[in-house]
Amino acid sequence: MEKHINVVAALQIGFSIFGIIFSVLIYAVLNLTGDFVEEPEASFIITMIANVLVIFFLLMSIPGLIGGIGLFKRKEWARILVLILSVLNLFNFPIGTAVGAYSIWALVQTDVVAQFGKQPENTPTVES
Repeated sequence: MEKHINVVAALQIGFSIFGIIFSVLIYAVLNLTGDFVEEPEASFIITMIANVLVIFFLLMSIPGLIGGIGLFKRKEWARILVLILSVLNLFNFPIGTAVGAYSIWALVQTDVVAQFGKQPENTPTVES
């Protein structure tokens, strides 16, 4: 299951980097288009749409990047974050659906949950 965790982490990081690159590309294209429009109101609206889309894509991509890095470090919060993002990715057909479904399947396995629930070796345990 170690391999599945690493694959999910890499997919999340890759999908997030793709989202960041896509947002920059959309921003550049829409701003460039807004510069060619001769109507000031239309140019303003296109620029506002570009800004909103960039913010949306960045807000969707940055948590995936953070979650992927956290998965590599085997943090429990990262597993929960990636599970939530994977449910949202299910609506991003077709690639996001595949990444989301695989991530959910891999992160809910008992071996994976147990691996994230391990205590560090130097931490003393209290027995009742």
